[in-house]
Amino acid sequence: MKFTGTETYVATEDLTVAVNAAVTLERPLLVKGEPGTGKTELARQVASALGLRMIEWHIKSTTKAQQGLYEYDAVSRLRDSQLGDERVNDVRNYIRKGKLWEAFEADEKVVLLIDEIDKADIEFPNDLLQELDRMEFHVYETGETIRARVRPIVIITSNNEKELPDAFLRRCFFHYIRFPDMKTMRKIVELHHPGIKEALLTTALTQFYEIRDQQGLKKKPSTSEVLDWLRLLLAEDLTADDLRRDGASLLPRLHGALLKNEQDVHLFERLAFMARAQR
Repeated sequence: MKFTGTETYVATEDLTVAVNAAVTLERPLLVKGEPGTGKTELARQVASALGLRMIEWHIKSTTKAQQGLYEYDAVSRLRDSQLGDERVNDVRNYIRKGKLWEAFEADEKVVLLIDEIDKADIEFPNDLLQELDRMEFHVYETGETIRARVRPIVIITSNNEKELPDAFLRRCFFHYIRFPDMKTMRKIVELHHPGIKEALLTTALTQFYEIRDQQGLKKKPSTSEVLDWLRLLLAEDLTADDLRRDGASLLPRLHGALLKNEQDVHLFERLAFMARAQR
């Protein structure tokens, strides 16, 4: 069971090595990187390439680790008992299975994605240590222990918004997805926009990387944003000549697909003003 990438996902050699190492070690793969670098999509592509079902758990700031195991609805049980509902005789009627339970009870190997784990409370990763390590957890309401029938491939993503606990990191195989260089980005673009003209692609990507390299930028545009930008350029049937900037503005055409806050737009407007003043 080896991952080598797919026809719709450009996986660098170090990334495929990391995925296969995590599978071999039976450790969760912790993937970090800038937003928009394909961390979530990686899990989907691993599932697709290996022919496995995927279970996705998207983490929010309010998500608790217990929700990944199960939730016990005591309020509904109390209400039903007051109404004389016979369902109250079986506590299992009030237990809602979480994503880890779903993955553990699967009869076949699955890919379990725990997406953006750094959004949750700092204690969230620690609360899942034993469950991910031992691949089991206890259901106190029923007294049963849920064990993984087949150990899932666990992929955990993080945008590096907060540090993760050392005890959690020790249990993971770690990989940082570096932002694609020009050569890799060309391959990615050609997958999404096959047949794009060479002159347009070269000019657009040159401008894109110039924007990313600009000092003082609050939010650098990501891979997903450059793909959206190119889609707009193609929809407008623009050419490489149309993208050429004059001294009046350093902002690229349709820059709203790349720059997502007013500070960065003002930055390029100030740079253009300074450039004109120096003439």
